Amino acid sequence: MSNKHSKSAAKPAGQRTIDDARATQIQSSLIKSGYLSGEASGHWDSETQAAMQKFQEDNGWQTKLIPDSRAIIKLGLGPEQDSKMSTGTSALAAPAASPASSFLQR
Repeated sequence: MSNKHSKSAAKPAGQRTIDDARATQIQSSLIKSGYLSGEASGHWDSETQAAMQKFQEDNGWQTKLIPDSRAIIKLGLGPEQDSKMSTGTSALAAPAASPASSFLQR
């Protein structure tokens, strides 16, 4: 007989803590946005959590302790920024001549 509840004892999926590097990024963005004051400490402390909750509340999003993905994106820290950077750098690295112009050169 299989136990349907055997998987419930496993660790829940998902992030449980914010690492120091990410906390620093979030704090810096919250400081720039006026939701946090001082210097970024790199620690996900109660002051940072309160600032993030206020930021999320002001935008009409959930105010749980884990940052909402929309809040991360609005703070300029989401994956959209990474794709813009890689697109921008590849466009800069593209050759100036088009493939069609190489047919004209002899």
